[in-house]
Amino acid sequence: MNKIYPDAKSALDGVLRDGLLVASGGFGLCGIPERLLDAIRDSGVTGLTFASNNAGIDNEGIGKLLRTKQVKKMISSYVGENKEFERQFLSGELEVEFCPQGTLAERMRAGGAGIPGFYTKTGVGTQVAEGKEVKNFHGEEYILEEGIFADLAIVKAWKADETGNLVLRKTARNFNLPAATCGKICVVEVEEIVPVGSLDPDCIHLPGVYVQRLVVGAPYDKKIEFRTVTERDHTDGGNA
Repeated sequence: MNKIYPDAKSALDGVLRDGLLVASGGFGLCGIPERLLDAIRDSGVTGLTFASNNAGIDNEGIGKLLRTKQVKKMISSYVGENKEFERQFLSGELEVEFCPQGTLAERMRAGGAGIPGFYTKTGVGTQVAEGKEVKNFHGEEYILEEGIFADLAIVKAWKADETGNLVLRKTARNFNLPAATCGKICVVEVEEIVPVGSLDPDCIHLPGVYVQRLVVGAPYDKKIEFRTVTERDHTDGGNA
């Protein structure tokens, strides 16, 4: 089975439709599936629900899809750096389900493992628990959280072999792994595809059985959310 597609548009061909629940990997702007997000934007599909740690920033990541009004709902844990997200949420244009970061990761992992729900102490006694079942275990209260079963998972990996075995790099492992497992269809963009047998089996983070489609997205520009620089000390005549 050939899993390799020539570009992001063709990798999503026949998959996209209005109203999809999409699990999207990445952490901030690190390890996000940039090419696939661009292809979703260009396709024009609407009414999407995204399960993602965050919504990117204005005009980057999922923020691009917010600008085009293609996102109906966000299931996220951190949304503080996106002004358009804030505007749409406060104006009632965007539905938001806030979810603690660890709970969101576990909801994706649970969906990937076929687990429809689990109990956690995180959020007990807060707004997170509103409307959710509360159960007592050994004298402690826990709330029921549902696993996420996405129609589509879009993720970013560092390397893949031709069968879809993936190696992720550093921070990009955050949320890409659980997101990849919880989608009915998993489409992955990578920086490099290598021949079968080139990857050390002990270094593979996600087996190819989870991956249906692959596309090379490189080259990438490194995006930085907050650029912090040290001011030059001019007290010594500018020689510092």
